[in-house]
Amino acid sequence: MPDTGAVVVAVAQLALTVGDLDANRQAASAAVAAAAAAGARLVVLPELSDTGYVFSGAAEARILASPGASAVTLREWRSLAARHDLAIAGGFCELGPDGKLYNSAAVVDASGTRAVYRKAHLWDAEKEIFTPGDDAPPVVELPFGNVGLMICYDLEFPEWVRLAALGGADLIAAPVNWPASAAPPPPGERCGEVVAAQAAAWSNGVFVAVADRCGAERGVGWVGGSVIVGHRGYPAAGPVCADRAAVLTAAVDPRLARDKRNSERNDLFTDRRPELYTRLWDAASPAR
Repeated sequence: MPDTGAVVVAVAQLALTVGDLDANRQAASAAVAAAAAAGARLVVLPELSDTGYVFSGAAEARILASPGASAVTLREWRSLAARHDLAIAGGFCELGPDGKLYNSAAVVDASGTRAVYRKAHLWDAEKEIFTPGDDAPPVVELPFGNVGLMICYDLEFPEWVRLAALGGADLIAAPVNWPASAAPPPPGERCGEVVAAQAAAWSNGVFVAVADRCGAERGVGWVGGSVIVGHRGYPAAGPVCADRAAVLTAAVDPRLARDKRNSERNDLFTDRRPELYTRLWDAASPAR
């Protein structure tokens, strides 16, 4: 298991345009270069960072994810990773070998694509375009720590984050596109999505790195809530919570996420009672 001490992590909040593949890749490339200049070893890019998000429908998404398009994105990330000696976690639009569309993300380093994950919990109109993934969030062992990967709405399901944490994740990388709510948070309060990311970090003792986006797209605005959360649930960088491009960095120590004790007598993992949860869940299921 990697054990190298503190490492700089970056999240890139980008202005993306649906359908403008070249401009989106250039924005990602510039952000990765800026993160590398700040010493980052891991850079997280937003959800669907190659194609944009607000598709007119499945037909447009299929055109943008035409065979080979995702391979171009992943090759570009591999080249960037090799050039800057870091790893990239980012979202892309995938046309699978089965002919289905997936809202996907990957972890890529100089050696190639280390893991591909397909979003399991689809949000709103995504259900009309993408097929949900069925596989657990992957946990990738990198030289500086173990990185779990999930996408946006996945982060709001405690069971899903716990699955990655139990799989050994020190840090959860979360490419997101958080649409701005019609009911913004009260003055002085953070948006619910950021609070959920903090809760995920706190309840699992892991770091969480969220890369959101900015710039209106076909009338949709965004939270712009990119944030790096420490393993005790408090932000280490951000949240931005503004409609502007940004690259946030923070030094995190993955070793801290491996100690789940939160008092002399308590441990987040060993205090769990899964046999109780299973029994009560089974008892409650017929009433659901």
